[in-house]
Amino acid sequence: MESLYLLIPLSVLIVFLTIWIFFRASDGGQFDDLVGPGMRILQDDDRGEVVAEGGKTPD
Repeated sequence: MESLYLLIPLSVLIVFLTIWIFFRASDGGQFDDLVGPGMRILQDDDRGEVVAEGGKTPD
């Protein structure tokens, strides 16, 4: 029973801390663009140059 005197305030503190971290991240713009990074992964823009043997780029 005595452990509840410690665990209940500790759990309430953890809940408020988690809510504070979420709102701080939300105000900082963390969740502004949720679709963009996923779409950038799907785009195929591998435009790297192919280097032939001898270190020269093909013409």
